[in-house]
Amino acid sequence: MVPRTDIVFDDDCKILKRQMVLEVQQYGYFGGCSNDGCAVLLVATGVVAATSAVVSGSIAVVGNVVYWFERQGQCFK
Repeated sequence: MVPRTDIVFDDDCKILKRQMVLEVQQYGYFGGCSNDGCAVLLVATGVVAATSAVVSGSIAVVGNVVYWFERQGQCFK
Protein backbone atom coordinates (compact mmCIF):
# COMPACT_ATOMS: atom_id res chain seq x y z
CA MET A 1 0.00 0.00 0.00
CA VAL A 2 1.17 3.47 -0.83
CA PRO A 3 -0.52 6.82 -0.21
CA ARG A 4 -1.38 8.87 -3.29
CA THR A 5 -2.70 12.43 -3.54
CA ASP A 6 -5.65 13.02 -5.85
CA ILE A 7 -7.13 16.36 -6.89
CA VAL A 8 -10.92 16.43 -7.06
CA PHE A 9 -13.54 19.13 -7.54
CA ASP A 10 -15.49 20.08 -4.42
CA ASP A 11 -19.06 20.92 -5.49
CA ASP A 12 -19.91 22.57 -2.18
CA CYS A 13 -17.08 25.12 -2.31
CA LYS A 14 -16.53 25.20 -6.08
CA ILE A 15 -12.78 24.61 -5.66
CA LEU A 16 -10.25 21.94 -6.50
CA LYS A 17 -9.18 20.11 -3.37
CA ARG A 18 -6.58 17.50 -2.58
CA GLN A 19 -7.23 14.21 -0.84
CA MET A 20 -5.04 11.24 -0.04
CA VAL A 21 -6.08 7.71 -0.94
CA LEU A 22 -4.37 4.37 -0.47
CA GLU A 23 -3.30 2.49 -3.55
CA VAL A 24 -2.41 -1.19 -3.59
CA GLN A 25 0.74 -1.98 -5.54
CA GLN A 26 2.59 -5.18 -6.23
CA TYR A 27 6.34 -4.80 -5.79
CA GLY A 28 7.61 -8.27 -6.41
CA TYR A 29 6.88 -11.83 -7.34
CA PHE A 30 8.14 -15.02 -5.85
CA GLY A 31 7.81 -18.49 -7.23
CA GLY A 32 9.48 -21.82 -7.10
CA CYS A 33 9.79 -22.04 -3.33
CA SER A 34 9.23 -25.23 -1.38
CA ASN A 35 8.34 -26.43 2.11
CA ASP A 36 9.62 -24.30 5.00
CA GLY A 37 11.07 -21.70 2.64
CA CYS A 38 7.61 -20.86 1.36
CA ALA A 39 6.18 -20.60 4.86
CA VAL A 40 8.91 -18.19 5.98
CA LEU A 41 8.54 -16.16 2.80
CA LEU A 42 4.75 -15.93 3.19
CA VAL A 43 5.00 -14.86 6.84
CA ALA A 44 7.62 -12.23 6.01
CA THR A 45 5.49 -10.94 3.13
CA GLY A 46 2.47 -10.70 5.44
CA VAL A 47 4.43 -8.76 8.06
CA VAL A 48 5.76 -6.33 5.46
CA ALA A 49 2.28 -5.85 3.94
CA ALA A 50 0.69 -5.21 7.35
CA THR A 51 3.42 -2.74 8.32
CA SER A 52 3.07 -0.98 4.99
CA ALA A 53 -0.71 -0.68 5.44
CA VAL A 54 -0.36 0.82 8.94
CA VAL A 55 2.34 3.32 7.94
CA SER A 56 0.64 4.31 4.67
CA GLY A 57 -2.74 4.56 6.38
CA SER A 58 -1.29 6.86 9.02
CA ILE A 59 0.28 9.07 6.37
CA ALA A 60 -3.04 9.26 4.50
CA VAL A 61 -4.98 10.18 7.66
CA VAL A 62 -2.54 12.94 8.60
CA GLY A 63 -2.46 14.21 5.01
CA ASN A 64 -6.25 14.32 4.81
CA VAL A 65 -6.45 16.27 8.09
CA VAL A 66 -4.00 18.82 6.68
CA TYR A 67 -5.97 19.01 3.42
CA TRP A 68 -9.22 19.44 5.41
CA PHE A 69 -7.75 22.47 7.22
CA GLU A 70 -6.55 23.81 3.87
CA ARG A 71 -10.07 23.43 2.46
CA GLN A 72 -11.57 25.29 5.42
CA GLY A 73 -9.38 28.29 4.55
CA GLN A 74 -10.49 28.24 0.91
CA CYS A 75 -14.20 27.50 1.34
CA PHE A 76 -16.33 30.56 2.04
CA LYS A 77 -19.92 29.42 2.41
